[in-house]
Amino acid sequence: MKAFVAGATGETGRRIVQELIARNIPVRALVRDIEKAKGILSPEAELVVGDVLQPESITAALGDSTVLLVATGAKPSFDPTGPYKVDFEGTKNLVDAAKAKGIEHFVLVSSLCTSQFFHPLNLFWLILVWKKQAEEYIQKSGLTYTIVRPGGLKNEDNLDAIVMQSADTLFDGSIPRQKVAQVAVEALFEADARNKIVEIVAKPEAASKSFGELFANVA
Repeated sequence: MKAFVAGATGETGRRIVQELIARNIPVRALVRDIEKAKGILSPEAELVVGDVLQPESITAALGDSTVLLVATGAKPSFDPTGPYKVDFEGTKNLVDAAKAKGIEHFVLVSSLCTSQFFHPLNLFWLILVWKKQAEEYIQKSGLTYTIVRPGGLKNEDNLDAIVMQSADTLFDGSIPRQKVAQVAVEALFEADARNKIVEIVAKPEAASKSFGELFANVA
């Protein structure tokens, strides 16, 4: 297995890279700025320059990768096209490149509530709408996929147990990015994670379960 990570220098993406390296999985990290990335990512990660909005750069950057994890996301800005470009077009470009390459498993970090049009987050240029469009594009692609929808993201890890449920059943809650990264990487190894949307939050009162149990419990 060789993993390709898009959005590798983001807060969640860098944790995904860490998790992969901790499991001795070779990583190719897609970055736009090599020097900036060197200050963020482990020297064990192979840095490749590219942009999700430039399809030809993705194809070149994929190299001999066999699985692809996506943790890209539009940053809040005054550009109304940001979420459309990054969350939909960028993901679509990654899916197309993955199909052409024969990628074995495609993991997308999305968001809770993508099916709720009137969610406050959609005031940010319809960000959840475009994430949902990206999810549907993956589902129709024919690729083996896992779509991970986390609740509110926290930079600090904690000891809360992960709660995992099926699509459109969790509507609030938060989760540390480290746990999101763990779920994304574990999805590559769990047969029960294939071709599923999983929603995740972390709760102190929840019973602790193995990743195998968590994925198996999702329809």
